[in-house]
Amino acid sequence: MNRSSEKNLQRLREALQASPDNLMLRTLYAEALFQAGDFIQAEREFLVALRAAPDSTELQLGLAQTFFALGRIAQSEVLLDELLAVSSPPAAALLLHARVQLSNGDEAAAAASYFAALAADPALRSVKLDSQLSDYRSQAMRSPFFDAAESPLREMETDNEFDEDDEDDEDDEDEMRLPNTQQPGERELEAERPDKNFADVGGMDDVKEEIRMKIIMPLLHPELFAAYGKQTGGGILLYGPPGCGKTWLARATAGEIKANFLSVGIHDVLDMWIGSSERNLHAIFEQARDNKPCVLFFDEVDALGADRTDMRRHGSRHLINQFLAELDGVQSDNSDVLVLAATNAPWHLDAAFRRPGRFDRILFVPPPDEQARAVILDLQLKGKPRGKIDLQALARKTDKFSGADLKSLVDIATEEKLREALRSGKPAPIETRDLKNALRKVRPSTVDWFSSARNYALYSNVGGQYDDILTYLNIKK
Repeated sequence: MNRSSEKNLQRLREALQASPDNLMLRTLYAEALFQAGDFIQAEREFLVALRAAPDSTELQLGLAQTFFALGRIAQSEVLLDELLAVSSPPAAALLLHARVQLSNGDEAAAAASYFAALAADPALRSVKLDSQLSDYRSQAMRSPFFDAAESPLREMETDNEFDEDDEDDEDDEDEMRLPNTQQPGERELEAERPDKNFADVGGMDDVKEEIRMKIIMPLLHPELFAAYGKQTGGGILLYGPPGCGKTWLARATAGEIKANFLSVGIHDVLDMWIGSSERNLHAIFEQARDNKPCVLFFDEVDALGADRTDMRRHGSRHLINQFLAELDGVQSDNSDVLVLAATNAPWHLDAAFRRPGRFDRILFVPPPDEQARAVILDLQLKGKPRGKIDLQALARKTDKFSGADLKSLVDIATEEKLREALRSGKPAPIETRDLKNALRKVRPSTVDWFSSARNYALYSNVGGQYDDILTYLNIKK
C-alpha cells in the first residue's frame, strides 16, 4: 500500500469514528479498503453497511467482489444471483459474474456475461478476458442477458455463419410452436399408502406440530375447524438443507392420517411440447382430487415455480400461472387435498406461491438436534448386529449432520464391519468405536448450504421469512 492510500484510509477511518452512522462514509471506507487489498476488513465494513441498507445494489456488489477476491466463490455467486435477477443488471455485476463462471470452468457462461457487460459499458473491456473468451463471442450474442439486435457488440460480429444459425434457431422455434397434434398421455402417478408415520421421524417436533395444526387436525376434526372458519386443505412449504428429511416427513404425514400419497418430481410435469407441462400438472392435481384424502408432494418445487421476474421464457410463466390456479382450486374443489412441497432454495420460488391459501406456511427443516441425531442413529442401526453403542456420545460429535449424513455414517461403519467379517469369517456387532472411526470419513453436508442461506437471511429477508435460519445460526439481526 502506498503512502497516499494509507493517508486516504486514515482520513476515512477518523471521519467514520466521528460519524459512525454515516452510510456514505462507511461505503467509501469499505471501497477504499478493497482497493488497498485489505479484503478481510473490507468484508466487515460492507457487512455493517448492508445491515443499514440491505437493498443497496452498490453494497451488494462490493461485498460480492470482496468475496470473490477472498476466494469464497459460492458466497459471491449467492449475491450475484440477486444482482442479476433484474431486467437490466449492473454492468460491473455481469463482469464479476463472468470472472466467477470462468473460475468455475464454464467459459460459455462467462462469455455470455462478459460480452453483455461490454454491451452495457465498453469501458469494462479486459484484454485478458477478450483473449480467453473470444471463441465464444457468437454464442454469447444469443445470451438472454441482452438483446443482441440492439447490442453494440453486433457491429463487432462479422461472421455470416451467425446469421445463418440465427435463422435456423427461428425455424426451430416455429417448429416447436406448431399445434401439438400428438397429445401426450395423461401422467398417472402411482398412489402410495405409506405405512410410516411421525413416530418413524426422528426429532423435528416443532415442524410436526405445525403440520398437525395446518393439515392433520383440520382433516380429523373438520366440524371444529369449520366453526372457526378454517377449511381443510392448503399447502405447506418445507425448506432447509438437503438430506434433512423433508421428503420422509411428507410421506410420514400421509401415513399419519392414512391418506393417499402422490410424489411429484420435475420429470412428471415438464414436457418439451408447448402447453403439455400445464396439462400434465392439471392431470396430477385431478388425480389427487380423485383420491381424497390425498397428500400431494412436490419435490424441488423451485424448479417448477421459479421467480417469474427472473424468467425470460414465456412457457415457464404459463406453467407457474397454471400451478397457482390449481392451488387456488379456481375450477375444482381442493378440500382434503393436502399440498406439501420441498425446496433447498425457497428464495428462488415466486412470491405469489406464498399468498394465503397456497403455501402460506413456510417451515424451516433444520439439521436434527442432538436428541434427534441419537434417535436417527438408533433407527438407522435397526436390523443390524449391534453391541453396546453410546448414542448420546455419537450425537454430540455429529453437530450439523443431516439425516442423510448420519445414514452415510452408519453405512460406512457397517461396510467396515463386513470387511472384518469377511477376513475373519466371524460376524461381529457394530460398536461405538466403529462409528467413531467412520466419523473420520464423513463431514456434515449442510455447511455449504448454510453459507449461502445466511446471506439470503441477512440481505433478502423480506418480512422475516428466513428468521429461522438466523436463529439456528445464532445471528442477531
